[in-house]
Amino acid sequence: MGIKAKARLDKKTKQLINRLEAGDIAIIDHDDIDEVAANSLVEKKVSAIINCGKSISGRYPNLGPTIISESNIPIFDVTQGNLFELLKEGDIIEIVDDNVIINHQIICEMVFLSKEKIETALALAEKNIEVELEKFIENTLVYANKEKGLILGNLNIPPIKTKMEKKHVLVVVRGQNYREDLMTILSYIKEVRPVLIGVDGGGDALLEFGFIPDIIVGDMDSVSDDCLKKCKEIIVHGYLDGTAPGMGRIENLGLSGLVFSAAGTSEDIAMLIAYDKGADLIVAVGTHSNMIDFLEKGRKGMSSTFLVRMKVGSKLVDARGVSKLYKNNIKPKYIILLVIAALIPITMVMLISKPIQNLFKLLNIRIRMILGL
Repeated sequence: MGIKAKARLDKKTKQLINRLEAGDIAIIDHDDIDEVAANSLVEKKVSAIINCGKSISGRYPNLGPTIISESNIPIFDVTQGNLFELLKEGDIIEIVDDNVIINHQIICEMVFLSKEKIETALALAEKNIEVELEKFIENTLVYANKEKGLILGNLNIPPIKTKMEKKHVLVVVRGQNYREDLMTILSYIKEVRPVLIGVDGGGDALLEFGFIPDIIVGDMDSVSDDCLKKCKEIIVHGYLDGTAPGMGRIENLGLSGLVFSAAGTSEDIAMLIAYDKGADLIVAVGTHSNMIDFLEKGRKGMSSTFLVRMKVGSKLVDARGVSKLYKNNIKPKYIILLVIAALIPITMVMLISKPIQNLFKLLNIRIRMILGL
């Protein structure tokens, strides 16, 4: 195998995505590559992916490497050599067999993750899922006790300008299947016109479908400058001690925002904002709702999400579930039967209507005249 291309590298995959161009070799440091990261890399049409981390650690069956492999993009795990010390952005490197070469020198040894190796690693990970599940449940319960302020309402929610009372609110996270979810509810968005909240990159997901977010909520590490400039209001997710690193970026762009300091994920606080401001219904797109989702985000439990979903409970609808329901298209036979049913009354009217009968007689005479009959 021989691939020669420009190297682009970043230890944070979501930051690298914004700099990648088609044909580049993406160098990452990403344990257990998740579906969202994999799909983003595939969309960039990179020529190869070199991972300085473990693409499949064996903790749980992550599907990212499978997605990459099925897209015919070669993926390698580094076994020897520190590419982040040896390379800089834009270096032209060559992959020959399982080696990285620059200036005719081997600087790194790797292992190619073939389809067979990926399947074997995932099979082993499947056996470990019960152990990981036990740890996950324990962490969830421990942190649920620490973060119970989320459900008891002991939060200082900033004064939001956007009105949500008695309105529908759409919370969009750029998570798994977000495109399918948004496609499913496009008519709902256009007809109901809910308040649109993008959670970090979820703001760009809304722009992708032609909608401008009313609010962007998050730590501001994966949303584009363009989206931040277009949205109507910005809420920066801060730490419990009051610090909010994401606010620096907002200020550098010459924009203003509010800080919401709270435990949990940014999607959690987006739902809390909607609930606190009197939303009639909260529709979630691309959000994290199961153990694999959270493990892929590097979280050891889902205490905050568990508590938040308990709190907003009756007002929350998961668009992912809706999209699953609507994936079964209407069968052709039902459409044919519907057309036949519609034609029956039309046919009856034609049979008993004198004007229509006369029209057919005139058409018959006209046709006979044209044909000379």
